[in-house]
Amino acid sequence: MQNFNLENNSFLRQFEIMVDDTMARIEYAEQERKIFLTKLIVPENIVSEELKENFIRTVLDHVAERNLKVVPTSPEIAGFLRKNKRYKSLLPVGIKL
Repeated sequence: MQNFNLENNSFLRQFEIMVDDTMARIEYAEQERKIFLTKLIVPENIVSEELKENFIRTVLDHVAERNLKVVPTSPEIAGFLRKNKRYKSLLPVGIKL
C-alpha cells in the first residue's frame, strides 16, 4: 500500500495527491458534520485500481480523524465503501449502500 502526501485544498474544496507529476483529486462539499465526496478525478495516465483505492482509503482515514460522516455521491467512492465494510461506520444514519 502506498502512502500519499494528502493535501486538503479547502479553497477549491478538494483532496489532492501528486502521482508522477500529475494531480489526482477528490472533490467535496462540507455541511454541518458531514462531508459529501462528490467526484473522483484521476488523470488518464494513472490506470492503477490499487492507486485509486489507496487514495480513497487515505481520504476516508483523514475524514475519520476529523470525526465527520461521509456521504458518497461519487459512484467510485460509493462502490469502494460497498466493498470495504470497515468504513461503513463513517456513513450517516439512514444512508445505505
